[in-house]
Amino acid sequence: MTGLMKFSGASKNLTFDELEKFVLAARKAGVGGKQPVTAVVSTTGKLKQLQVYLDGE
Repeated sequence: MTGLMKFSGASKNLTFDELEKFVLAARKAGVGGKQPVTAVVSTTGKLKQLQVYLDGE
């Protein structure tokens, strides 16, 4: 599978439950443990969005 998986928080920032959903969905899609994750962080240091490449790029 190739492409980019993106997750955003339902509100402005990601919750811990949403982080768990991101990890579980990425694992199910075949993302390996060494694959880098890119994050968008708010000015207060909270996670707003996460993304990971599905094809190992």
